[in-house]
Amino acid sequence: MRANNDIRNTAQNKGVCLWEIAAALKISEPTMTRKMRTELPQEDKSKIFAIIDSIAKEKAAAAV
Repeated sequence: MRANNDIRNTAQNKGVCLWEIAAALKISEPTMTRKMRTELPQEDKSKIFAIIDSIAKEKAAAAV
């Protein structure tokens, strides 16, 4: 099983790309990919889930 599968699945289900999360965190996409290789602490995951929700809401609002 891949590390951070919960983040990957949530992002995919909500239509959010990892590069969008990286941009919100102000890090590069390769840095985000490297961070995702090992299981992140719950504090970091909570922050990323909030970012995923935020990006998903922005996309939904733009689609209307």
